[in-house]
Amino acid sequence: MTASRDKATVVYRITNGRFKLAIGGIRANRSSATYLNIIVRHRKTGLDRSFGTFHRTSYKHVYVLMNGDHLRWMNTDKTKPFLLRVRDALPELNPSEYKLGEFVLDFPGEMAGYTASEIAELANVSNATVSRFVRRIGYGSFDEARRAVRDEQRAGTALLRFSSETPTTGGAVAAHFEASQQNMDLTYGALDDTVIDSLSEAMTAAPRVWFVGFRAGQSFAQYLGWQTSQVLSNVSVLPRAGETLAESLVSLSPQDIVVLIALRRNSKLAGAVAKAAAAAKAGLAVIEDRSSPETADARWRLSCVTSANGPLMNHVGAMAVCNLVAARTIAVSGAAGRSRMASIEDGHRRFDEL
Repeated sequence: MTASRDKATVVYRITNGRFKLAIGGIRANRSSATYLNIIVRHRKTGLDRSFGTFHRTSYKHVYVLMNGDHLRWMNTDKTKPFLLRVRDALPELNPSEYKLGEFVLDFPGEMAGYTASEIAELANVSNATVSRFVRRIGYGSFDEARRAVRDEQRAGTALLRFSSETPTTGGAVAAHFEASQQNMDLTYGALDDTVIDSLSEAMTAAPRVWFVGFRAGQSFAQYLGWQTSQVLSNVSVLPRAGETLAESLVSLSPQDIVVLIALRRNSKLAGAVAKAAAAAKAGLAVIEDRSSPETADARWRLSCVTSANGPLMNHVGAMAVCNLVAARTIAVSGAAGRSRMASIEDGHRRFDEL
């Protein structure tokens, strides 16, 4: 640790794998500096990544995934909305915390009106689990998390006004619109231009692109396959009628891209597809509404919010992500893509289809 009077630099040296780093606390007390500059360094490669600067009195856990020269962490940005914090934390939670996270995402409004003990009882977890959970998503206490939810409610966050017992007002159309609008805001807020374009460019360069979806995800896989086939010459949508996944994925190659649409309630086969892509060394992209440990190693991760105040998931965010991926793939396909689209138009005229 290096220090000046007002700032100290703390270096965490880690190897490959997942780690929980404690920021602040004992390490902060080694210096009288007011602020800590946190650096994460890979032991073998010497790669440094800066996590940021924090006040010495702050204390939080940071969850880091290191793989060679790739470093990813879960940033507990104080400006990040409550629901995004919960959704981003899911892959790193233990089973009881994950169960609580699922409950909170299904009924986010409950956090505003209940005590920690009442939330524990409703979710069928222990009080200790509730305490750990709020710290894992970046809050110092349950009361701090509850205040954040109430503040977002007052700011107009529609989803946080819905709970397992709270009736909606203003009619069904208004309630559905508010939920849809909030889903769109949260979905677009979590997207990154560089990730979208990186995936689109990889798809245009791949010899074959596989779109895989089960249950609700199947229709979105079909949509992506249909739209991107305007510029991609070798597109497969799975599962196919009358065909097993094994019969299809035996053709998977290292240069291929697999786009897995993993929406709730997802089939257990989604994890098998992720493993098959890893075994074949194919690139894996995941479009998901809940983070899962089974897809944690995906090269591209695109999140969408599908929360609803009724029994059906609201998929406007999922459609928005799929439409964006398809549109950017067409945009980056260049001259080859335009040539294929021109040939398709010639075919329409010959067949007199449209």
